[in-house]
Amino acid sequence: MTTDTTKTAATIPATDDTRTTNLRRLIALGAVLTIASTFLAWTYTDEFPGDLTVYGYPGGLQVITLSAGILTLLFTLAALGIRGLGWLAPTGTSKALRLLALGTFGTTWFTVLAIAVQLGGLVHLDPGAYVAAVASAVPLVAFLLPDDTRKAAAPKELPSWAEILIIVAAFALGLFVVTYGIDTEDAELFTGYMIVTGFVVTALFQSGLMARLSALTAKYRSITLIAAFVAAAAFPFTQSTDQFTLIAVNILIFATVALGLNIVVGLAGLLDLGYVAFLGVGAYTAALVSGTTASAFDVQFPFWAAVLTGAAVSLIFGVVIGAPTLRLRGDYLAIVTLGFGEIFRITVGNLDGVSGPQITNGPNGVPNIPDLNFFGYDFGESHNILGFELGAYANYYLLMLLAMILVVLVFSRAGSSRIGRAWVAIREDETAATAMGINGFRVKLIAFALGATLAGLAGTVQAHVQSTVVPEMYVFAGPVPPNSAFLLAAVILGGMGTISGPLIGAALLYMIPAKLQFLQDYQLLGFGLALILLMRFRPEGLIANRRAQLEFHETGQLDVPAEKLSEPGAGTTKAGA
Repeated sequence: MTTDTTKTAATIPATDDTRTTNLRRLIALGAVLTIASTFLAWTYTDEFPGDLTVYGYPGGLQVITLSAGILTLLFTLAALGIRGLGWLAPTGTSKALRLLALGTFGTTWFTVLAIAVQLGGLVHLDPGAYVAAVASAVPLVAFLLPDDTRKAAAPKELPSWAEILIIVAAFALGLFVVTYGIDTEDAELFTGYMIVTGFVVTALFQSGLMARLSALTAKYRSITLIAAFVAAAAFPFTQSTDQFTLIAVNILIFATVALGLNIVVGLAGLLDLGYVAFLGVGAYTAALVSGTTASAFDVQFPFWAAVLTGAAVSLIFGVVIGAPTLRLRGDYLAIVTLGFGEIFRITVGNLDGVSGPQITNGPNGVPNIPDLNFFGYDFGESHNILGFELGAYANYYLLMLLAMILVVLVFSRAGSSRIGRAWVAIREDETAATAMGINGFRVKLIAFALGATLAGLAGTVQAHVQSTVVPEMYVFAGPVPPNSAFLLAAVILGGMGTISGPLIGAALLYMIPAKLQFLQDYQLLGFGLALILLMRFRPEGLIANRRAQLEFHETGQLDVPAEKLSEPGAGTTKAGA
């Protein structure tokens, strides 16, 4: 009896190991078949975007499926212990494989169903599509794998040049992925891109690879900042036209304003629902002093003076609005700021010479704003730099990139300063902070004024990019960002109190509506559902610091390295709790 029990106990681990190995081999087989299926024709007609009719040459959504299949295969080989691939999953492969399997399956089946729906039936599918559909479903057996999560072992010590090369390669890959997404013209291709990108990025976090990369970037902080700037600055050089560069410019404007709002909401914990009005103040100020014939003032300021004027006027508005209202808290403050945003929009719509003084041309706005000219450099003309021809929007992109760097610098310095720590104290418990000697009203007013100034700075550039400003651009909510609702959502979606969070949130919230035009009537519905799901499953945002995750999750569920604790304003705001 004892002998039989011993034998059974001894064979269970071997049986489990064999079963796990067989499952991993099955996943690898499914990944290989999925990769092979992308070299087959999925439909016989080129009416579907991407031309999926060619044998031996993947196109369109097949490329997305091919990429997902390759990543699934690589992680499966790492799980099988293939030498040289262990670095892919420092903390385990099972969770990453499940996510990669879902991404591959989701993109492939989305493509197959889109072909059938758009072309009018399954008859339009070639055998390659059926092979892809079946093959992509095989890796889903990853959900039968046991959890192999483990504590990451100390990484192998690499030479400094090798670690720096890894950082550079990571940013180069990031530039390629972002550029590919912005340059997609078809809604179907962009949808597949978003499905795979979302699952792949999550899988990289679950595997521990992103945590290891974060440790490297923290070790070489200066190199990381330089690499990030070079990668961002290289974007316009990858474009042959200004079509997609305009999207990138608007993303930078949106992200810059969201970072300014992050000071108010993320650091100081003030719920501002009328923040887009400060963007409008800066834009209208720049338009009125730009020298356009539609301006009520016959003046033309140079660029630097227009920027300073727009930022200063926004600062004044921030102080004037904040001084009487910042003694309020919570919902009352939110209602007052919402009212200010609507008052601004209605006021500029009535300064038309009929309902009020002739200043802003009322609902017609201020059109024909001339392009910037900075020391003889005309931003409205194409320029040849290093053999590359940069169009007008590329010029504004580089200018806006410098403005965003300035805002990031202000945010990081302010958040780490004495006033930044006072903001965090006020955010967490204003009564306790006041009892400790912090002047709550003064501290909140500084945050409000600084946020307004940064929004006004972005507004001065936005006026010249759009070449016109009208009241309808600065509403509380609407299908086209930036507006107050989208700005607040970008901060919450990305992660309050962080730098990279609002940047990613703003990029997603601008790019998705711009690419998925067929959702015009349902954008806000989808937007609301996405926020509900986010608040349910990841209330701390996409990019959260460690303290924010401690607020919402158990310690064992953290997926952010300890270095994130050093980010300015690390924590959770009362406004977003």
